[in-house]
Amino acid sequence: MGEQKKRIALIHATVVSMDPTEQAFSELWPEADTFHLLDSSLSTDRAAAGELTDDLSQRIIGMADYAVERGVDGVLYCCSAFGPAIEAATDKSPVPVLKPNEAMFESALDVGGDLVMLATFDGSIDSMEQEFTEMKTARGSDASLRTVLVEGAREAIDRGDAETHNRLIAEAAACVGACSAVLLAHFSMDRARADVAAKVSVPVLSPPSESVTQLSKAL
Repeated sequence: MGEQKKRIALIHATVVSMDPTEQAFSELWPEADTFHLLDSSLSTDRAAAGELTDDLSQRIIGMADYAVERGVDGVLYCCSAFGPAIEAATDKSPVPVLKPNEAMFESALDVGGDLVMLATFDGSIDSMEQEFTEMKTARGSDASLRTVLVEGAREAIDRGDAETHNRLIAEAAACVGACSAVLLAHFSMDRARADVAAKVSVPVLSPPSESVTQLSKAL
């Protein structure tokens, strides 16, 4: 008893990832002392650039540096379109840094088989698929990953229409066909998890819950 709370920095590139992350911590690890770092221009600048530029990378890495200077026990990135930069931040950080999809991919590889990932932002798909392939190879897994882009869902949540966002994702999930698990690519998609679970008979994995569970065990 009386053990000091673990302090976790949550790094966001978009406002819509904040609530689902907060929700996951309150459900799964309420003892953690969390705070949010947000630079919403990262998301729009990444979309405008069409690629991960050096400037964007330095900004993403700088947010972890800032968190470490404030004194944290761990950092969780909640933005999936910056994979290589987050990798670099992970390598140089003196505290554990969890990539957005790392925990979800670990859980998915535990399931194995034919996995389907639903995504709402196409700019993040290539780096996420590459990360999955690297993790799969490292584990010697023969799992496969197929990504489906849910058109219109990202635009819906950006304008505050969670109902349309969730409906479009659930409709896409209902059409994916046979698979061993459904993955929700982004933190912002976690709000659709219950609707997706109602449409499929396989596990539904999302970044916030998997990440919080893994961080709580690690720390």
